[in-house]
Amino acid sequence: MYYGIQYKKGSRRMQSFRAQGKPEVTPAAETERAGDAPVAAVGRDRAGRRRRSVAAEGGKGAERSADFITALARGLQVLRCFQSGSGALGNLELARLTGLPKATLSRITYTLMELGYLRYDRDSGRYAPGHGVLALGLGLLSGLEVRQLAKPAMQSLAQQTGAALALGTCDGDAMAYVEAIHGSSALYLRLPVGCRVSMDSAMGRAYLALLAPAARRDLLLRLGPLAPLPDVVDRCVADLAATGCCFAIGEWQSGINAAAAPFESATGEGIFVISCGGPATLLPESVLRDEVAPILRRTAQSLSRPPQ
Repeated sequence: MYYGIQYKKGSRRMQSFRAQGKPEVTPAAETERAGDAPVAAVGRDRAGRRRRSVAAEGGKGAERSADFITALARGLQVLRCFQSGSGALGNLELARLTGLPKATLSRITYTLMELGYLRYDRDSGRYAPGHGVLALGLGLLSGLEVRQLAKPAMQSLAQQTGAALALGTCDGDAMAYVEAIHGSSALYLRLPVGCRVSMDSAMGRAYLALLAPAARRDLLLRLGPLAPLPDVVDRCVADLAATGCCFAIGEWQSGINAAAAPFESATGEGIFVISCGGPATLLPESVLRDEVAPILRRTAQSLSRPPQ
């Protein structure tokens, strides 16, 4: 086959291409030209669909459903490179961050630019997120029901304590803020909506503590060196059972104390965590445990799915 035209083996046309030193473009080669690594069927998933082993995605031969679109996954992988503080990135930097071939990366960035998800600076040769990304984020936030339900309680506690209140959920290897309210202008750590904090924060610890043991073990394995230490996880599981909250007392950020309460949303939107944090001078450990934690626990319970 050559660009959609099929020739019989040994035909004059095929012999002519070989004589000219032109490559015979096989279906696998055509796939590589399109930026997708060859895939091999390795069985069927629970729905009866073929599974594929995709070496380029998920690391080492991860099994993916036949419904998994590798090209789309790679485009989203490129967009994820643009984190807070990363600034504009060029193709070489994006290729290093993603591990994608430079030719594939160039096609992806061009496509994302054409669709409005990336902006290109001709002077620097670098890309930055486009306005289309903002529209996606706003679409998520405006449709997140649990965010609207939690906001009044968060505002009330922020006013009472002068601390920073946040609502977040797990996003891969970190917790992402979907709401943030600051109770005092004196707060020097003011993290906005969209901010990602580590799984060793009070919010991340609370999320881990709520998971079933098997799910928690799997997530800790995926986190690798980013995971909290085993004794920290054990302590958080015990804290959650005893108080309904988990704590980070100057451990995540020096001089910053925080408490967090996890819950499975009654809206069916997944697991979320509500946290309250601030300088140790504003929120000493005794205040967090004796005054703030009970309020966080009641708030989480009011937002939770009823026990089955």
